[in-house]
Amino acid sequence: MDFQAARRAMVDSQLRPNRLTDERIATAMLSLPREEFLPKALSGVAYVDEDIPLGKGRYMMEPMVLGRLLQYGEIGPEDTVLHVGCGTGYASAVMAMLAGTVVALESDEDLVARATDLLAEQQVANAAVVAGDLAAGLADQGPYDLVMIEGAVAEVPQALIDQVAEGGRLLAVVRNKGVGVATIYRRENGVVGHRELFDAATPILPGFEARKRFVF
Repeated sequence: MDFQAARRAMVDSQLRPNRLTDERIATAMLSLPREEFLPKALSGVAYVDEDIPLGKGRYMMEPMVLGRLLQYGEIGPEDTVLHVGCGTGYASAVMAMLAGTVVALESDEDLVARATDLLAEQQVANAAVVAGDLAAGLADQGPYDLVMIEGAVAEVPQALIDQVAEGGRLLAVVRNKGVGVATIYRRENGVVGHRELFDAATPILPGFEARKRFVF
């Protein structure tokens, strides 16, 4: 398979027609071998416009959703990013090409090891994979200019919101009524507000499902 041609088709057919105008993001996604971040058996579908399963209920985010989310995130070259649920590290690598530092948080030990190896193989020097509780974030390394959650959540944990710096943003797909909505949270003058951006069929990140409520 001609992966370079597939990457070009991804950018030209999936990203640009869906309002991606930030050339930095297009360049990053064009240069990174997405197929390397997937199990070998799935490398042939690396550039389809779908979320790709990584096992244990985890997914690599659909290219269009990732690209559009990052565009709204307005990542600057000096920004520090917390990537929650980094999986195998593909989105971490994309953001590392846009930001100053990326902290890739992952709870699954196998994915921690895999993401660490893959980022090293791609010579991504400004991203580090850290093992930890995804919902708790990593407060001792914060606050962050951007927090990005890879996977849908029923609600954004307050602990992650608390780690957003003044002027910072948090990106998540919120899915609490069946339909996922890409959402941006922003802290301004100490107050966090949010805005819905676009629909996204991103699967729920394990551990971030809706809480069951008792009905009396």
